[in-house]
Amino acid sequence: MGFLILAIGLVLCVEGLALALAPSRMEDLVRAVAALPPARRRVLGLAALALGVVLIALARGFVGLPL
Repeated sequence: MGFLILAIGLVLCVEGLALALAPSRMEDLVRAVAALPPARRRVLGLAALALGVVLIALARGFVGLPL
């Protein structure tokens, strides 16, 4: 349970930092993603998911974090 809370906290920190530092860029990004066809957004989401899994696996390997 602790790792889930840690993961959510890290996501919120990164998202909050992006919104705090470049709010207008985030609006542009949201508009650009909204303009993509749904199939492209799905592929983008799956790629982000795969990258996240790889990063978790690397973190577990380098730091020895249990999952």
